[in-house]
Formats: sequence, structure tokens, C-alpha cells
Amino acid sequence: MSASFEEIDRRQTPMGELTVRRRLEPTLQIDVYEVKLGDEFLMSSLFTVAEIALATLGLADLSDRDGPGTELDVVVGGLGLGYTARAVLENRTVRSLHVVDALGEVIEWHEQGLLPLAATLTSDPRCHLLHGDFFALLAAGAGFGSGVTDRVHAVLVDIDHSPTHLLHPSHASFYTASGLTQLADRLHPGGVFGLWSDGGADAEFLAVVNEVFATCTAHTVTFPNFYTGEESSSTVYVARTTGEVRRRR
Repeated sequence: MSASFEEIDRRQTPMGELTVRRRLEPTLQIDVYEVKLGDEFLMSSLFTVAEIALATLGLADLSDRDGPGTELDVVVGGLGLGYTARAVLENRTVRSLHVVDALGEVIEWHEQGLLPLAATLTSDPRCHLLHGDFFALLAAGAGFGSGVTDRVHAVLVDIDHSPTHLLHPSHASFYTASGLTQLADRLHPGGVFGLWSDGGADAEFLAVVNEVFATCTAHTVTFPNFYTGEESSSTVYVARTTGEVRRRR
């Protein structure tokens, strides 16, 4: 049996103090990995259903894109503990995956094998981890890493808690029609934008997404909350561009 608690690493970052820890969950008798930024929990290996659903729901919408033999290039904004990235890699139609994270320390934890999914991600030649600000790269029209083509088939984002509960005020412009248009312009015709959000669907944000994309569905993803004894829920937005080529602005 594991020790009941271990602080794996603690770092000072421009966003605040970042810590990763492993603790034994006494009720379930399993190891739980948690990442905190200051006093705020960013992620936990105890609650991964919605993070996985971001990949499965997003890529499912591409399953009929070009028929059998289609190879997908995917970008994930936000590495975290790697559950979205692993779910992407489990889709054998994925040719390349570039994962962008603003916290280089999180990437280092994976590269050093300190997190439970680290070996799966770092050993897969399709997977590339990039230290950078996803929102700034998108706004600047910059690439998401070496080997990324001008356009990709899917961009899946799990960074902020929700479109209104942000980790940093500078992210706000992404959730506007202008910001989402910049993202849509980076997708192939028929490409997918997926977004994880805590809690229920936001009608105002959904209206903004529908201004930019041809279709958008807000999926409610439920999962057991071991602390409350009840179900909790997150929202996964899956939006798709038209089949027509957009001109880059």
C-alpha cells in the first residue's frame, strides 16, 4: 500500500505556486494525483470522465469526415494530467497530436515520469508536448509546434474552468466571436472545436459559438462525486465548421 501522502513537486510560476501531490484516497483505497495552483485545484485523477469525453466526443464528430483511411491532426490546449491527450491517442485514426501548455513545469513532470500517464504520452511518437500560451499562439497566428500543418482537424481545449471562470483575464478574448473565428480559421473544412467546461451549459457562450461555427452541441457529462455521494456534471461543447474552405483573415 502507498504512503498516505506525498508532495511530488512544488514550483513558483508567474501564475502562482504550483504543486503536484499524490495521496491515498481512504474510501476507495486508490492513489489520487492532484495539481493545485495556489489554493485552487486545477486537476485530479479522481475526476477524469469529462476530460476523456472531450476527446471521445470531439473526435467522434470526425469519424465520418472523409471515410475510411482518414488520418487526423489534433491540437489539445491544456496538458494537465494527460487524460484528454491519452484518449486522443487511443483513436488510431490520429496521425499527430500536439499538446500546448503554458506551464512548463507540468510538461517537465510528464517528461520526468512523475505522473501516472507520463510513459504513455512520452513514448508515443505521434505525441508532441509544447510549452506555450495556447491563447497567445492562436491570437498571433503562430504554429502549435514543429510538423503542424497550417490547418488541423480538431482543436480540443481544457484550460479555464469555464468561459466565464478564467485562470487569467487575458484568456477572455478567446471566448468571443472574434477569438473563436481565429480558431475556426485554423481548422480544415468540417473540422471540430471541442471545449471542456465545469458545470452546466452557458446559453450566452453557446450563442457566440453558433455565430462562428456551422453546428454546436453542448453535451452534459455526468460522473459520480465520491465526496458528495451524488452526481456532478461538466459540459463538453463540440462545434464543427462548414465543409467550405474559409479564407484566413
